[in-house]
Formats: sequence, structure tokens, C-alpha cells
Amino acid sequence: MDYLILILGFVFALASSGSSTTLPISSFDEGFSHLFGDNNMQVLKDGKSVHLSLDQRTGSGFLSHDLYLHGFFSASIKLPAYYTAGVVVAFYMSNGDMYEKNHDEIDFEFLGNIKGKEWKIQTNVYGNGSTNVGREERYSLWFDPSNGFHQYSILWTQDHIIFYVDNVAIREIKRTESMGGDFPSKPMTLYATIWDASEWATNGGKYKVNYKYAPYVAEFSNFVLHGCTVDPIELMSLQCDPETNVDSIIPMERIKMESFRKNHMKYSYCHDKIRYTTPPSECFVDPKEAKRLKNFNPITFGDSGHLHHHGKRHHQS
Repeated sequence: MDYLILILGFVFALASSGSSTTLPISSFDEGFSHLFGDNNMQVLKDGKSVHLSLDQRTGSGFLSHDLYLHGFFSASIKLPAYYTAGVVVAFYMSNGDMYEKNHDEIDFEFLGNIKGKEWKIQTNVYGNGSTNVGREERYSLWFDPSNGFHQYSILWTQDHIIFYVDNVAIREIKRTESMGGDFPSKPMTLYATIWDASEWATNGGKYKVNYKYAPYVAEFSNFVLHGCTVDPIELMSLQCDPETNVDSIIPMERIKMESFRKNHMKYSYCHDKIRYTTPPSECFVDPKEAKRLKNFNPITFGDSGHLHHHGKRHHQS
């Protein structure tokens, strides 16, 4: 039986039913290793939950043992509360340590805010080092992500990337011929980090991390690592066929996704005429969406991708 077909059959069924409990949960030691941050990363006694802390000394992070080429990757995350301006919590895939000049990424970034203002979520992808073309989108949420755990998931196939929040698809990226190598296509590692991004994360750097509120603690649990593992030396798939094609998301998911995007999307690179006088080739510009999104303040972004941001912070410990 094709392993990837089995994975994706599970995922599509679970997304439409609103449950992820059927997929096996990995303990931390089974799936992950400490990345940076000394004692700012703590594995709880159950072996399945992790706290990542940011204080004035350092942030922290962890990464998967294995490289993956396609699959479904998920975690329940509870974000820090109160004043969190300048704080970024990231759950993402990257191969920047292996391909420094032509790396791939698939990103969830959670951007903190001042007291009384909501967290924002940013998604982004890079392929083959295409950091000169940021494909960011930003959203609000229909809940307070600091009040409890919520599930954040990435589905990555040969032709699609889908981001999920609590099993609701919020963004779909289809591989197009015009994207070329900009679509992530090389094996990647899964990461989770918390770090100080005061220079850009909140209102373009207007509000900084205030360490009188530290430590900032992000909590992780319910890890799902359901993908095609790859030998790090040979870079060959060990457990499944990475060439499997998969159809788009099912109609019920698409209705939910369109509703989310209409009500919660705050920014899309496809409508940013300041950054792109001509939208990137894969963009479909909906005039109604463009009109709605132009009412939001201009977005300020940091350096190009985690290769730079997190690379700096890996050495703080």
C-alpha cells in the first residue's frame, strides 16, 4: 500500500470531520531533539508536552530527528498571554542548514502584540532560495490562542501545501508551472522556536519585547509526524513514494476556508502593490478581496526567512 496515499486519506477525512485523534501522537523523544536555548526548553513529565521560553538571555527551540519529503505535520500550541509585542513563535519546516543558498520553507509564524490586541498568524513558503519573493499572508483568529491549546497543521504534497487551524483549512498553495522552483520540493526538517523579533514583528517594529513580562512561554503538545522520511546522506525516501499526486481539498473544506479568509485574512502578498507592481505569477487577484485588504495598514516584514532569523538565535545559547 502506498504510504503517502494512506497519510493523505487520513488527513482529508479528519479535516472534514473536525478530529485529529485518529493519527498517532509522537512523544517528544520519539520525534524531536533540543535545538537551542539551554534550560529554556522543558519537556514535561508526560514526555509528550514541551515548553519553550523566551527571556532576556535567549529564546529556545527544538527540531525533528528526521528529514521529510511530504506528509502531514501538526502540533497543539498555546501561546503566551498578556503583553507579547515583538515575540514570535514559529512552527515551520526548513532545510536551511543543508541548502544555505537555495533552501525551502513552509512557515506558521505567530506574531505577538501589545496588551489588549490579538495575536496575528502569518503563513509563508519559500522554494529554492526564493526569499526575494515573499508569499506572506496574515490573519486574525476566531479565538484567543493564549487561552488554551489549538491545533496547527501543515499538509505538504508534491503539488499542494495546505495550512490548517483546528482542522479548518486556512490557505492552499497549488504548485504551478510558473512558480518553477519556488515551490518547496526538497526534504525538510520540522522546527518549533520562540524568539525576539522586535525589529519587525509588531507594527513594523514600533512595539518591542518588554522583558519585565518575561519569561514568555509557548506550550506544545499532541505532535503528529506523519510523513515520508528521507535518508540524510543519500537523500532518498525510506518509507513512501514522494511522487504521488493528490487532488485538492474537498468541497466542504473549501467552503470553510473561503469563509475564514473572508472574515480573518488581513494581508496577502498578492494584493501588495507596494512590494509587487505586478503580482507574482501564481496569484489570482479577486477585485473584492483586493478592495477589502487595501484598507489595512501596510505590513512590515523582517529579513528573508528563518534561515537568517533563527540562525542568529541558534547561537545565543
